[in-house]
Amino acid sequence: MKWNRAVFFVGLSCVMACGAVLPAYADLLAHRAIYELKLLKTTGQNAPSAVRGLIAYDFSGSSCDGYTTNFRQMIELSPAEGDVHVTDVRSTTFEDAGYKNFSFKVSTLNDGSLSAQVDGSATHGADGALSVHLAKPKPASFDFSAGILFPTEHMEKIIATAKAGQTTLTRQIYDGSDDGDKIFDTMTVIGKVSTTTSENFADRQDALKNIPRWPVVISYFEVGKPNDQPSYILSFDLYENGVSRDMKLDYGDFVMQGEMTQFSTYPASTCVK
Repeated sequence: MKWNRAVFFVGLSCVMACGAVLPAYADLLAHRAIYELKLLKTTGQNAPSAVRGLIAYDFSGSSCDGYTTNFRQMIELSPAEGDVHVTDVRSTTFEDAGYKNFSFKVSTLNDGSLSAQVDGSATHGADGALSVHLAKPKPASFDFSAGILFPTEHMEKIIATAKAGQTTLTRQIYDGSDDGDKIFDTMTVIGKVSTTTSENFADRQDALKNIPRWPVVISYFEVGKPNDQPSYILSFDLYENGVSRDMKLDYGDFVMQGEMTQFSTYPASTCVK
């Protein structure tokens, strides 16, 4: 069960909807957020008896300079039988202005020992085709078709699609996860816009007050596998400025809930277009 990759959306991570003209992108909010993870429900014999964790998400940059994401996800999983296991995933990614180039470094530690590393880059050619070059886990190169999105680019298209009043979106994405050799099909469902507030921690943040947000559900499918079931499903509220809250991570045999507990913003970058 490869559940430890699931929050490379994140931000968290759609299609030019039916030929519609979508709104121009605005700069996304540079910010840092902490999300506490807890077990929401379990199903099946392979489900763990307890799960808890933490996500630290650090996002900076601008549409002129490109965007850098530093991400860490720690999960402590207690199986129905046996010892508790801790998985710690750390990644740094950069997407340049215009989303032509994407670089990534991902390390996975299991129970404190390094178990996997991925280090590479991806580039969109003049025809839009995607070329991937890996240094780790071993030197390799892959070529994929045109139209594949990077994670932040994907998130911007979700926002643009939502602002255009569209409710569904499908697109292939590449995020460097697993061994860096996979493309994922995604299906995004977008709910009704909201600006209502409550005592939710996110609603009390000045940078998020009165900012439109949409409930979003993204299903991820591994390309080339005949199984109709998604590899995982990520649900969250997505603000117009790119911040996410109220996450749910569905891995099939268990579902985790992620609540924002810390939030801060960085000074806006000067961006002359």
